[in-house]
Amino acid sequence: MIAAFIAIYLIWGSTYIGIRFAIETIPPFTLSAARFGLAGLIMLAIARVRGEAGVTAPQLRTAAIVGSLLMLANSLVGVAVKRIPSGIAALLVAMTPLFMVILEWMRPGGKRPTWLVAVGLLVGLGGVGALVGLGSLGDGARIDLIGAGIVLLGSLTWSVGSIYSRHAQRPSSGLMNTGIQMLVGGVFVGLIGLARGELSTFHLSAVSTRSLLAWVYLLVFGSLIAFTAFVYLLRVSTPARVATYAYVNPVVAVLLGWLLADEPISARMLVAAAIIVAGVALITAAEGRTASRPKPKERVVRSDEPDRERTDEMTVTDSA
Repeated sequence: MIAAFIAIYLIWGSTYIGIRFAIETIPPFTLSAARFGLAGLIMLAIARVRGEAGVTAPQLRTAAIVGSLLMLANSLVGVAVKRIPSGIAALLVAMTPLFMVILEWMRPGGKRPTWLVAVGLLVGLGGVGALVGLGSLGDGARIDLIGAGIVLLGSLTWSVGSIYSRHAQRPSSGLMNTGIQMLVGGVFVGLIGLARGELSTFHLSAVSTRSLLAWVYLLVFGSLIAFTAFVYLLRVSTPARVATYAYVNPVVAVLLGWLLADEPISARMLVAAAIIVAGVALITAAEGRTASRPKPKERVVRSDEPDRERTDEMTVTDSA
């Protein structure tokens, strides 16, 4: 279990610097298409060997829609880190749980946030304001607002896909579900890359060794090993505890960006990081407390009522 937590903390936190190195010579949508398309094929092959259950047409549609939204979000991070440091991008991606709270509240029949979640939401938004507001980073350069906006758009897209997946039919097999999401999502972002003209300017001979190694790292460690560790943790630990990766990853990303890519760290950035992490921690603690609250014995659960325990688990899964 300790090794699995180390994997989702360090590996997922390191994918931001990996993306930065990979997009030096590989266009962002082409990068995502190659990474997730191949990872999806590998997962589907493993699912087939293990004899996992097949999928119905509605389940396939859900996985395809969700995969397209999630892989689009990841590709937008690649676009953004051409304009902003990878550590800044990771801090902004940490806003995803906050977006999910808002979207869940806004949807018809959605869940209204508790006061503690609302406090976490306001704290997190304040951290983003401190991060992208007036001021400069350690080297005197200001944060590119377009790059920051692209990351926030990606976080919103990821949140939309996550909320949709909770309330739509999805494959019962986790491997099948993720494999379809990655494969269809990889094809989707590949088509976007074609529309952007990425292949007309992309040549394999121009790919640097560092970019190629970064792509292999993202494929093997980020998409396969860390995900396997994540699925294992969902079985042996609590969803609230597993969700702690959401505020450990940005810290890892900031430190690696500073160590490996000479990305600046300023006092304002550290303060903003602490505020954002505190906001996400409040939301995670509130959801964990709600999930662990015992149900009254007198309560009768209707057959058409969604299972709360399963919903709480999907909150963690969809944030990965």
